[in-house]
Amino acid sequence: METLRRHRLVRLSGEGWAAVLARPWDVQAAECLAHWATHRLPLVVTRQTAGIGDCDLVALGLPAPSRWARRRLALHVPPSALLRFDEFPALADVSHLLPQSARVAAGDLQAGLAACDATARVYGSYGWQALSRLDHIRPGSDLDVWVAVKDAAHADEVVLQLARLDVAQPRLDGELMFADGRAVAWREWSQWRAGRARTVMVKRLTGASLQQDTSWCASVHPTELAA
Repeated sequence: METLRRHRLVRLSGEGWAAVLARPWDVQAAECLAHWATHRLPLVVTRQTAGIGDCDLVALGLPAPSRWARRRLALHVPPSALLRFDEFPALADVSHLLPQSARVAAGDLQAGLAACDATARVYGSYGWQALSRLDHIRPGSDLDVWVAVKDAAHADEVVLQLARLDVAQPRLDGELMFADGRAVAWREWSQWRAGRARTVMVKRLTGASLQQDTSWCASVHPTELAA
């Protein structure tokens, strides 16, 4: 059984897509979904409303490009519709989409993260454009990355590297992802660890909570929903 996690990509089976397309979508949504199905593009795991152990349907999302008005389509499919899981591209595979002025700095960031045993994966507009080759990026789009971290100390190392990306555009945003699927915005983590915030927002697959200390990430294991 695979584990569901925020920012994890999912590819549907042919039967899964057929069931999705058979639903009563409006014309614009149906056209977008037909393109995704034809090109076997992925969907992304989103917040799950079912409780652990009672996950009858998997919540997935499709952030459409400007061709389809940047709509955010929500889908719910049975686990049997999931063909396989995938990940967003690494920063190295998205660098060609960055402004020329940001590419050297992005390369330095990749090297810095590699030195502390971490990899940035790009979601958001840049990640989706790399996957779909459609027009997701627009002026002012952030560079959204998530980085897997082992514990609080590792998160601190990663944040030091992320904070060194000194470019005007695109702005670097994103999250630190712990092994159990809990995630924290890296900028919020930085402020919290520096004592400039009393609590930090910790996001999970089924919700979020405020935390005051690091006991929640002292020893983590994969515990998110299985599909």
